Amino acid sequence: MKPTHPYMHLLRAGLAAALLGAATLAAAQADWPTRPVRVIVPLAAGSVTDVVLRAAAQELQPRLGHPIVIDNKPGASGVVGTDACAKAPADGYTFCAVYLASMSINPHTIAKLPYDPDKDLVPVGKLFYVTEGLFVPATLPVGSVAELRSYAAAKGNAVNFGTLGEGSLQDLMVAWLNNEWKTRIAGIPYKGGGPISSALGAGEIQVGMMGVGNFTGLMQAGKVKPLAVSSQQRSPLLPQVPTMQEAGLGGFTAHVWWGLAAPAGTPPAAVERLNAEFNRLLKDPKFAEFLQGRYLVPAGGTSQEFAAFLRTDREQAATLVKLAARQSAR
Repeated sequence: MKPTHPYMHLLRAGLAAALLGAATLAAAQADWPTRPVRVIVPLAAGSVTDVVLRAAAQELQPRLGHPIVIDNKPGASGVVGTDACAKAPADGYTFCAVYLASMSINPHTIAKLPYDPDKDLVPVGKLFYVTEGLFVPATLPVGSVAELRSYAAAKGNAVNFGTLGEGSLQDLMVAWLNNEWKTRIAGIPYKGGGPISSALGAGEIQVGMMGVGNFTGLMQAGKVKPLAVSSQQRSPLLPQVPTMQEAGLGGFTAHVWWGLAAPAGTPPAAVERLNAEFNRLLKDPKFAEFLQGRYLVPAGGTSQEFAAFLRTDREQAATLVKLAARQSAR
């Protein structure tokens, strides 16, 4: 009989503990949720992200066994909703939609940000990238970015640009345009892509830049027209519309994305289960087609990959903010 290695009992004990831990995590994931799950959306109802998450909630309810309740808390470039999420109980029943502004731009533009993206929130997973579009009302006498530039220069401060508030991506775009074009475009704050698209369609503002999906109905109704899109190549759904680069706006580029986060301390089992369910949904051909029809590109990935992405994205956002700040200082 072979002699037993003196540390074999420790190895066996460690393996047993690891297997027990894995079984416990699997059981916890299977047990969660036991009641409705809330997802805070930091935009007004009707925005394309809100529409997508409501559709996802319907798809996931049968799998989770309980509903996902969408709670809209718009305002201040995502601050209102994200702060509410950060301060919610970390019990696995509150999550929130986060995006470029709330996690990457706001830390650089808001001096007293009420939440710390690193300490107060835990990443759950990336959802999708947004194809942004620069839009004007159909009645505005411009048909290109170059014509918009001439129009804005001639109109002084009579051109209004819809934004999500001070320090938002749109607000930074206004600062950049004014200094590149030597114009006086004014930023007008709204609480989401839905309100911005409605204001544009009604002629309350002259320029809007949000996810193209926010403007689909208005485009079909002939009330707004796209001048450029943020994708690297022309969208197959709008092949006649140039990219930002082609239209002369390549000096200001940002890839808008959306993901999910939760209050720090949320049970890992809840985080990983929701991540797995959304990843499965994003790979579903019908749901992927649903996203693509709204000019969104599915993302997905692990919570750890999302955390690493956020660190890099915040560094890139710092460069964007510095660019706008330098332009404003001119």
